[in-house]
Amino acid sequence: MTDKKILNILNGAGYEAYLVGGCVRDTIMKRAFHDTDITTNAHPQQIIEVFRNYKTIPTGIKHGTVTVIADGIPYEITTYRIDGTYSDSRRPDSVEFTSNLRDDLARRDFTINAVAMDADGHIIDFFGGTEDIENKVIRCVGNPEMRFSEDALRIMRAIRFSSQLGFEIDSETAEAIHKMKDRLKNISRERIREELDKLICGKNCVEVLIEYADVITTIIPEFEKCIGFEQHSPYHKYTVWEHIVRATGLAPPDNLRLRRALFFHDIAKPVCAKFDDSGRGHFKNHAGAGAEITKSVMKRLRYDGESIACTVMLIRHHSDKIFNRQDAKKIMSLIGDELFFELMELKKCDNSAKNDFVLEENQLFDKIIRAGHEIVENNECRSLKNLAINGNDLMKIGLHGAEIGDTLKQLLNLVIEEKIFNDRDILLNYLNERC
Repeated sequence: MTDKKILNILNGAGYEAYLVGGCVRDTIMKRAFHDTDITTNAHPQQIIEVFRNYKTIPTGIKHGTVTVIADGIPYEITTYRIDGTYSDSRRPDSVEFTSNLRDDLARRDFTINAVAMDADGHIIDFFGGTEDIENKVIRCVGNPEMRFSEDALRIMRAIRFSSQLGFEIDSETAEAIHKMKDRLKNISRERIREELDKLICGKNCVEVLIEYADVITTIIPEFEKCIGFEQHSPYHKYTVWEHIVRATGLAPPDNLRLRRALFFHDIAKPVCAKFDDSGRGHFKNHAGAGAEITKSVMKRLRYDGESIACTVMLIRHHSDKIFNRQDAKKIMSLIGDELFFELMELKKCDNSAKNDFVLEENQLFDKIIRAGHEIVENNECRSLKNLAINGNDLMKIGLHGAEIGDTLKQLLNLVIEEKIFNDRDILLNYLNERC
């Protein structure tokens, strides 16, 4: 069933019905969209009655929303409404149903999302949303301070849309964002996390993160010291914060894990900074310290365990020296093949946001990446599971407890360093001779 069919069913039952919000905005922009929102003057019980032959779910019936499942696809249908007061800076305490489409559109966040479309594709736009889409502007519907007072998450949504769509935020809306950013402290960490992930994957994230750094430090105060922090290093031409965001913007937009690791990778530089007598900056152990800070921040923002572990691992090793095939195998043994290749891409993005001469090292990294693929294709030994002997073999020659694990690790290092061949008999003979 199509969106148009849903609208026609409601129209056929005597009700108004329109597509609304992001799906209309993206249709105008000729972008693909995944979620469809429908608004109607039918009340929730009337929606349920109209779709009595379909599965319906009272998703948010208090706020007028019913989900209709048609051909396995969920359609969220909401009654025209006027929102009451917002005591929690997130959701209205009460809603009042209305028969007026304009009233419903007036409560929405931004003009680009306050545009409706009927079953025939006609656009209904009371607030200049189509013009703002054409001019690539994000503007609140009505008074920005009122909109952000109602729902502070709209602050993050505004900068996220700017990042994703490449739109400018109009001056009044931008002023309100800077002024009211502290209201984000009232928003759930999970919702902040979702918006942050979308923001850092946007095509315009560099400009947005620089312009709205104060918003980011409101939700992640650990970044405050990075803002304006000069590195005084021959390798760097940007402050810590600008380097971070420029490196982030160089990663593929569809690789959230890589962008997330780049976003946090130098968070500890200011706290680790030491300046020698010439004034040059040194940042010893910033990778390890950054990994620990990132772990704390991500736990606070309620990231899942796997996301935290992968991000922290990449940050912990992002400054590791990798010069050759053996170094590649050692890193692979520590973090696994998949993270190894992401680590190498992270190092390339990191270099690309430094002074131009540093880019020469990326040629070495490309060679190491090619070597990494050869290692995988040849199934070369790079972990204990690839080693030609195992714990049972060591027990048979009289080793016990912790010495089994320690010996296996020593053998793995010798094999990786190509000091001994990965063959069962050769490894056992080596151990027998050593013992």
